Amino acid sequence: MPVRRRIDDPELVAFRHEVRAFCERALPPDIRDKVLLNQHLGKQDYVRWQKILHERGWIAGHWPKRYGGEGWSPIQRYIFDLETAACGAPWLTPFGVAYAGPVIYTYGNEEQKRRFLPDILTTDTWWCQGYSEPGAGSDLANLSTRAVRDGDHYVVTGQKIWTTMAHWADMMFALVRTSAEQKRQHGISFLLIDMHQPGVAVRPIVSIDMCHHLNQVFLDEVRVPVANLVGTEGHGWTYAKFLLKNERLLAAEIGRSKRLMMQLRSLLARTFEAGRPLTEDRLWRRRLAELDVDFVTLEAVCLDQFAAEETHSDTGTEASLLKILGSELGQAITTATVDVLARHGLVYQTEALSADWNGEPVGPAGGAGMIRAHLHERASTIYGGTNEIQRNIIAKSMLGL
Repeated sequence: MPVRRRIDDPELVAFRHEVRAFCERALPPDIRDKVLLNQHLGKQDYVRWQKILHERGWIAGHWPKRYGGEGWSPIQRYIFDLETAACGAPWLTPFGVAYAGPVIYTYGNEEQKRRFLPDILTTDTWWCQGYSEPGAGSDLANLSTRAVRDGDHYVVTGQKIWTTMAHWADMMFALVRTSAEQKRQHGISFLLIDMHQPGVAVRPIVSIDMCHHLNQVFLDEVRVPVANLVGTEGHGWTYAKFLLKNERLLAAEIGRSKRLMMQLRSLLARTFEAGRPLTEDRLWRRRLAELDVDFVTLEAVCLDQFAAEETHSDTGTEASLLKILGSELGQAITTATVDVLARHGLVYQTEALSADWNGEPVGPAGGAGMIRAHLHERASTIYGGTNEIQRNIIAKSMLGL
């Protein structure tokens, strides 16, 4: 069993303070305000913050130093994600730095590393993830987007769905079917597709929070150079599993949960019944205590997980556990927040999600963003592999069911 590195290790404590101080100094106030109010962020908000991180050398601190990272340990990455999220920094969009980049430097050739990694670090290329399809979401091996070899190109035809931020993307890493093998996983390849070329069409999907961040992507005989094939043709399932493990590790989003808990406590302190704030209410104190226990439990599992990563232990099943615990905690916190907010009048003023709105809010400041966070969290148990699928993975791997 791996020995868990203590979170109060002096070096880690110093690193935590360094990250916190950097955020307080370098995070633009206008971006912080939008994040803390759960308002809309534009592409330039994300790019501006990520370029600030790049200048500090922290945009991809978990990457090996030879590829432009800092060689952080898993626990350092955890601290960085926790502190930046808690301070009100935007979501560090993972499609380049956490997903495509590691696949390319792990499985790609030297020419692909030279072409793609620098612009991922500078956020000069925006990436999206082409995995889910209308008939292949949780059952990803059932994907039907086809890539047919034609000389030095693949001709790609098919559809991807729920593609986050595809309307901003310059490149998409996609799973495509290059052969019809008896075992479905064996005919899948990993392609890098230019989103600006002919045959690529992006159509918006407005989600339950009335926001546009999801899309459908249609690929109509898109010609992709064979040079954009990562690794070996037909081995894409191996690369997909590598990427999905990283996705599920990030899905715990403990920093976001910490920030949401702070917002919940603040709202309880501002909400009165019978002349007393709800922070003094016996039932609400119990509910907060239960959420605190869940948070501490998730943090302990995270630390054990990262200790296992530092000793190169297998972490596939535990990543599924983190995904379950993290997503369900986020839902529990935002559900509690909306339960409090309902005492003020539950009106979803979507116009208040814009930072330049000057109208009169119904209820406490930030109410619209709280409702948005609650609605958005409904999807957290679905994306990245549904929690039902994650429980099946755990049952098969750990219980032999």
